[in-house]
This record gives sequence, structure tokens and C-alpha cells, in this order.
Amino acid sequence: MRHAYRHAFAVLLLAAASSAQAQEVKRYKIPDSDFPISAAVEVPAGKATVYVSGNVPPVIDTKAPKDSAAAYGDTKTQTVGVLTAIEKQLKGMGLGMGDVVKMQVFLVGDEAHGGRMDFAGFMAGYRQFFGTKEQPKLPARSAFQIAALGNPGYRVEIEVIAVRP
Repeated sequence: MRHAYRHAFAVLLLAAASSAQAQEVKRYKIPDSDFPISAAVEVPAGKATVYVSGNVPPVIDTKAPKDSAAAYGDTKTQTVGVLTAIEKQLKGMGLGMGDVVKMQVFLVGDEAHGGRMDFAGFMAGYRQFFGTKEQPKLPARSAFQIAALGNPGYRVEIEVIAVRP
């Protein structure tokens, strides 16, 4: 009899584990909107989360001073550079951009935009990675204009949280 209880308990544990593994990350759309972010993302219990530190843009013009915007490009160029670096980092961990569930974006005001952040430039770069046919999964996201980043040439820093599928 004791063996039957152990067997039943083991079957229940396996069923619960299988059910937890079958649960997927759920993304909630913004009602009546086609804006390419999720209103919320629900991560089921038991999923591993990966917190990726903020990434800054790579140098695109080695002849420009390292503390100048010319060395890193405009906001769109910097966004593409940062997201490309994040994509490469995630790939090295067996993850992809579709596994990103939360993103925080820090944008510095741009003189070419009257000291305001170039949100349109950011979105032009962002849309190359999220909300595409190839990668339709959208993260929950916040974007902030901040006073400065570690280098005066940086206009963009992005950090993400990904969930292991």
C-alpha cells in the first residue's frame, strides 16, 4: 500500500512539473493600439529570468573623438548598435530577442532635437528588432529621458530582462 502512495505522489509531481513547463510567457496587448510594446507580460512560476545589464552603443567612427556623438552616431544608429549587442549577448546564453519580457531604455536629450530625446529615432531602431514578422514578441517597456550617461557621446542605454523558454 505504501508503494502505491509513493507511486501516486510521484505521478502527481511529474504532472505538476510537466504542467509548469508547458506554461508559456503571456503577453498582454495594449487595447486598441498597434504600438509595439506589451501592456504587461506574465511569467509563469518556475521560469528562469535573466537580467541583462545596461548596454551602451559601440563606436562607429574611430576617427571622431571618443566623447563625441559623432563617434557613436545618432539615436537610431545607437539604438541599433545597442540592440545588436544585446541580441549577441542573449544568443551567447541560448536566448533571443523574443525571450525579452522587460526593457528599460535611457535616452539622453539631443541638441539636434532641441535638447529633447529623439524618441522617433529610438523607435526606428527598436522596430527593427521587435514587432516584426520574424520576431513578433513584444516586451513590456519603459523609456526615460535622462540628463546624461557615462560618456557625453552616448544617447542610448538599454537594459533587458529575458525569460528562459
